Amino acid sequence: MKPKIQIYDTTLRDGAQMEGISLSVNDKLKITKLLDELGIDFIEGGWPGSNPKDSEFFKEVIKLELKNSKIVAFGSTRRANSKAQSDSILNALLQAKTEYITIVGKSWDMHVDIALNINEEENLRMIYESIDFLKSHNKKVFFDAEHFFDGFKSNPEYSEKILKQALEAGVDGIVLCDTNGGSLPNDIKNGVLRAKEITKDKCIIGIHVHNDCELAVANSLTAYESGATQIQGTVNGIGERCGNANLISIIPNLEVKYNEIVLPNSNLLKLTLISRQISDILNLNPNDHQPFVGTCAFAHKGGLHASAVKKDSRTYEHIHPELVGNTNKIIVSEQAGISNILSLAEKYKLDLGEEPKQTAQELLKQLKELEHKGYQFEGASASFVLLLLDLLKQRPKFFELVDYRVITSSKQLAEATVRIKVKGEVIHTASLGVGPGNAIDNALRKALTHYYPALKEFQLVDFKVRILDSHDGSAAKTRVHVESSDGKTKWDTLGVSANIIDATWLAITDSIEYGLWVKLRQEMPKENTSKVTHG
Repeated sequence: MKPKIQIYDTTLRDGAQMEGISLSVNDKLKITKLLDELGIDFIEGGWPGSNPKDSEFFKEVIKLELKNSKIVAFGSTRRANSKAQSDSILNALLQAKTEYITIVGKSWDMHVDIALNINEEENLRMIYESIDFLKSHNKKVFFDAEHFFDGFKSNPEYSEKILKQALEAGVDGIVLCDTNGGSLPNDIKNGVLRAKEITKDKCIIGIHVHNDCELAVANSLTAYESGATQIQGTVNGIGERCGNANLISIIPNLEVKYNEIVLPNSNLLKLTLISRQISDILNLNPNDHQPFVGTCAFAHKGGLHASAVKKDSRTYEHIHPELVGNTNKIIVSEQAGISNILSLAEKYKLDLGEEPKQTAQELLKQLKELEHKGYQFEGASASFVLLLLDLLKQRPKFFELVDYRVITSSKQLAEATVRIKVKGEVIHTASLGVGPGNAIDNALRKALTHYYPALKEFQLVDFKVRILDSHDGSAAKTRVHVESSDGKTKWDTLGVSANIIDATWLAITDSIEYGLWVKLRQEMPKENTSKVTHG
């Protein structure tokens, strides 16, 4: 019977070594629950005894009712010239009370000589005695053969002795590590095949690689093809230096390309959502261009591409994005054709009239003129929808600007005063804010929330400013990009002006108008949603 491929996640330990990441115990528990929901086989929780945070995690994680995942404690072999029974590292691993333990040991003779400064025989004893001690306490043990591929290149005889020693000690799995991330796929293949010859299926063979040559995913899949049955990595490839193997790419490749079932209950559908949720916990911006789960992974900008994808997505998509919980999107830009615009109109159920292609052609012409002036709608689809509604004379008039003014002070505060007309009534409000954008947003909300209570749900979640045509110096145009959310969905808007305050006003008012337009459509009968023209 073909063995199941095991997925072993080390986000909480190896991934957390990435520069700029600091996880609280609560963060680690949240990520653990998400990984369990996804269906990961093993979750490496950390190094018990190395710091108070990891020790607390192992006390708390026992309280979680995990359905799919086994928690693994990580540590190293006993210290040189000591006894396993009295070794503080090994005893801390036992105190973590996990069924599975992973210990790391040197498999490169250069490291034994230089890093540990011991003889090769003592290193072999450290590995054997450490595994034997943990096995005597009824633990299931994985041995991480650190720097295996470098050692296998320089002194294969000694690296093979390491594997044999672990096997004789009764290890449950040997994980071959490309610790420096410098191996090529052929190096991985040769190492895994030799390890399989030595172990003769008496234990599983795993793979743990780093991404220093941008080959971590390829090397992990090569190891799988060569017989490895446990694949280690991190969510979104985070980790020290250039990161670890990215499980968010490895898992769909195994499931979709190799037809391996590695996640239970069709959980591949949750991949995109959980990838983004964990990025949020890590306080990292998701990579929009990340394969499989990025917002741009199935985005189509060229007109020919959009036209073909509309007919059959296989023309320019290697898988159906829905398989991994993602969606494709048609981007509108100066490179777009009318197919992009027609697709967007269809997505938002907009009526382009009796001559939709002619309407799309007119909009395309206007779009290219605006992009020449600095607008970039490919990252602001909500502003583009409003532009389309303008052309169709269907843009709702939720409010009308009379005037606004923004005053900034040396106290890092700004005051915005706005006068707008809402349903025939002129409203005059003022509000303070941390910067002009925040002040404008606060003043508009104060004026509009009485008329449009849905505004209470809207939140500005990102704000970016970019200077265009920098050769014009202080007279250059500014593009402001705003991302907003109602707690369920997000939308992007932009404003362009030589005046940064004006660009900010345009982006924020677009955000409010688009959000209100969507809410109004949701409240109307479906047959009327293409004709929403007023609030």
